[in-house]
Amino acid sequence: MKNIDTVLFDLDGSLLPMAQDEFVRLYMEALGRTFAPDGFEPGKLTGSVWRGVEAMIKNDGSMSNRERFWQVFSETMGQDMEEQELRFVSFYENQFGEAKAATGYSELSAKAVRLLREKGYTVVLATNPVFPTVATYRRMRWAGLSPEDFDLVTTYERERYCKPNLAYYRHILERFGKEPDQCLMVGNDVDEDMCVLSMGMSGYLLTDCLINRGGRVPDGCLSGSLAEFYKYAEDMATL
Repeated sequence: MKNIDTVLFDLDGSLLPMAQDEFVRLYMEALGRTFAPDGFEPGKLTGSVWRGVEAMIKNDGSMSNRERFWQVFSETMGQDMEEQELRFVSFYENQFGEAKAATGYSELSAKAVRLLREKGYTVVLATNPVFPTVATYRRMRWAGLSPEDFDLVTTYERERYCKPNLAYYRHILERFGKEPDQCLMVGNDVDEDMCVLSMGMSGYLLTDCLINRGGRVPDGCLSGSLAEFYKYAEDMATL
């Protein structure tokens, strides 16, 4: 990996330790409860949010993920839900914090990111861009990170594709003029993060909160705990 000068990090379950199913449960319960007093039936609301998320994951690049989400969310709800966007921002600033109970913390997350920045690497927070900026920055803070720690943070406002679509990764690389063999992807999801191996990018599979739906062992990537990755980062060359 002598050509590596760019490191992409996943957030949820990677830099931010997380029990994903519990996180989603707390998140959706808080969302439904928050909007219920406004007359929105919680089950319909959260189900429609999921439809919007699914649409973002399948986005074809013709519009931003944000635009795709509100389009499908509104269609599913049968009304213009974009009128509620400021209420959603308020939710992410407040009640969304209930989902933090399903997350953990490791000081090694910020230490690894900052170490690589100090060594001269381009560092990207390549979190799946299905959340708005406000929700992404909040989860970053739970992990002890800030936007200033990264050269780029992907959010649904900025992106037109999602993982595991390789176009999502290509779009990141294009911004920095990078080729796949210059990049290392660090993440916990075999399908969404290690898919980059097929485009010639290197991978480091984090095993603390491993997601491996197919039970397969990806060929050609390194793997280990966050603590082991930090030791690996210490040994990476200074650019």
